[in-house]
Amino acid sequence: MKTILMVILAIVSLALIASILLQSSNSDGLSGSIGGGAEQLFGKKKSKGYEAILEKITAVAAIAFIILSIVLVVIE
Repeated sequence: MKTILMVILAIVSLALIASILLQSSNSDGLSGSIGGGAEQLFGKKKSKGYEAILEKITAVAAIAFIILSIVLVVIE
């Protein structure tokens, strides 16, 4: 059981890394993160298509990573 969960965790980790690396950056450094936050919150709509799919994959992979990590710690 533990080995299967560790293999799944490794696959989820690779998917998380890949989905983060494939996303485009949204800001220009620290000043862009401060000023761009309001624009992102109030201005632009969320993108559709490729970037939206990557955001969903990243969120699911992150949640799966956290849950699997906690389960593996509890099993030990």
